Amino acid sequence: MPQGRRAAAGGWQACKPELAVGAILVLVTSLAAYAYAGVGLAILVVAGYAVASIAFLRALVPTAPEPLTEQSSWQGQGRSSFLGFWRKRAILRDATASIVSYDVELRPTLQHLLAARLAERHGVSLYAEPEAARRIVLPASRDDALWFWLDPLRPAQTEQARSGIPHRTLAAILDRLERL
Repeated sequence: MPQGRRAAAGGWQACKPELAVGAILVLVTSLAAYAYAGVGLAILVVAGYAVASIAFLRALVPTAPEPLTEQSSWQGQGRSSFLGFWRKRAILRDATASIVSYDVELRPTLQHLLAARLAERHGVSLYAEPEAARRIVLPASRDDALWFWLDPLRPAQTEQARSGIPHRTLAAILDRLERL
């Protein structure tokens, strides 16, 4: 098994040699302190190692993430947040449950992705030329139902009881975005 996969799979198990060396170092120096000055210095040495270990581990742990906002500086620095994953998952769950949630959270994201793809690869503006964009994204007439979910001219729905985007429809839209 490769070294990186072993460390990921074993967690702390992969650190046994380093932990053993650290434990031996603490044991030897505390025994030397005990032999030199007694129990008091041995306890002080062990406490000193504990404080140094906590300070070292504290330096390794990343700081608390900023509140998840649209203008978060985390996005610009290439870092990600575990909470960001759960937030995105909640947005998808809500978008499939309610049309209002879809229109408020997921629809703008899909439209921005579509607009970027159309502008980069086809020279078409989704917002200025929605019909040309529709013809590029959905060339077959059987795909007209997908346009409802992407149409930038469609007003946002306010009927809370209506269900959101179906999973298969979302998968079809993502497939189209990948193929553009």
